[in-house]
Amino acid sequence: MRLRLEFTTEPFDLDEAPAHAVVAREVVESAELDAVDVGPFGNTAEGGADPVLTAVDVLLRRSLEAGATRISLQVNVVGGDVEGEGAR
Repeated sequence: MRLRLEFTTEPFDLDEAPAHAVVAREVVESAELDAVDVGPFGNTAEGGADPVLTAVDVLLRRSLEAGATRISLQVNVVGGDVEGEGAR
């Protein structure tokens, strides 16, 4: 199964990237993901289910430890049928 992760961390600081945002970026850039796009207002990453879900766990833990007060995320299945579900 292939997943797409979209996330933001808060609080925002437009003058300088806060520590929690830097940590979140480092987590997704170092994970075994196929596609990563980071930006000031949102971030996306894609990959297999295990690497994405592992990255989510690490991202939540490390970003909160680094001072994030809110993390918004969405995970979507992309690219066809969900493994094991088949056509119905």
